[in-house]
Amino acid sequence: MFNSNPPKQGSLLLSEPFMLDPNFERSVVLLCEHNEDGTIGLILNQRSSLLLSDVVDMDVADFPLYIGGPVQHNAIFYLHRAPEKIENGKLIYKDIYWGGDFEKAVFLINEGILSTTEIKFFLGYSGWSPGQLDEEINQNSWAVHNEYSTELTFLTDGEDLWKQALISLGPKYAHVANFPKSPYLN
Repeated sequence: MFNSNPPKQGSLLLSEPFMLDPNFERSVVLLCEHNEDGTIGLILNQRSSLLLSDVVDMDVADFPLYIGGPVQHNAIFYLHRAPEKIENGKLIYKDIYWGGDFEKAVFLINEGILSTTEIKFFLGYSGWSPGQLDEEINQNSWAVHNEYSTELTFLTDGEDLWKQALISLGPKYAHVANFPKSPYLN
């Protein structure tokens, strides 16, 4: 169903609507790294039931944690668009940075200087060995989106994020956004 552009760092991956792997069902993954050694990404739209304050000692309790993927669930990763506030982040696409000074990020959140529209936290990540992602794309498991609004990254409603990302791919994909979660219930 999907014909895709080649993936690169900063690409969004959109899962095909009926992907069987529950880790990636109706998911949008931002590729943080994609090279000859493999691929690392974060699922943007799978919010967990945990808050950052459940796993990090901090004062502010309203920062959600997202499931970044099935690898290394005991580690926290984050994306932000505040390089002037958080040093040492890696630019991955337009104004989106991966990582940086974590202690500074927590301090800025506690001080009310960073908001959920500027930073997003994840437990775990998604990873592919060399060539694995390309093979999955060739099998039509993913659509690759290389030119998108970075506002999508910080949407908090997971289903809306998936739909908006599909719609932004253009008319060829927009109709997929209306597919039911389970075609058997339609």
